[in-house]
Amino acid sequence: MLRKIIFIIVTSIILGIVGYFSFLYYVTLSDGVRSGELIKISHKGMIFKTYEGELSQGISGAKIFTFSVMDNDKEAIQQLNDLQGQYVKVNYVERYKTFPWWGDTKYFVTHVEKEKSPHLNR
Repeated sequence: MLRKIIFIIVTSIILGIVGYFSFLYYVTLSDGVRSGELIKISHKGMIFKTYEGELSQGISGAKIFTFSVMDNDKEAIQQLNDLQGQYVKVNYVERYKTFPWWGDTKYFVTHVEKEKSPHLNR
């Protein structure tokens, strides 16, 4: 009887942990598009190297959108490196939480496009 109770408790704990991490891995809170001047993209970290970036969405960097990029998203990383300092539009997903090896933020860029700057037509 005691073995059965211990087995049920251990199995419940393991299923709970697997369910929690599966939820964090697969479920997103929101997705969207933002545009602005790409002012930073870097590969940083002491233990876990992650790709982090910043998008200026206002005059003189008044509003900064900070984001991460998954290591396996090589196309987005290359596009960000190529478009550094230019006006871009980024598609992103927002997660509930993140793992340290994914990135510093809850926002993960999935696609990048060059955009025409609204500031040049004034």
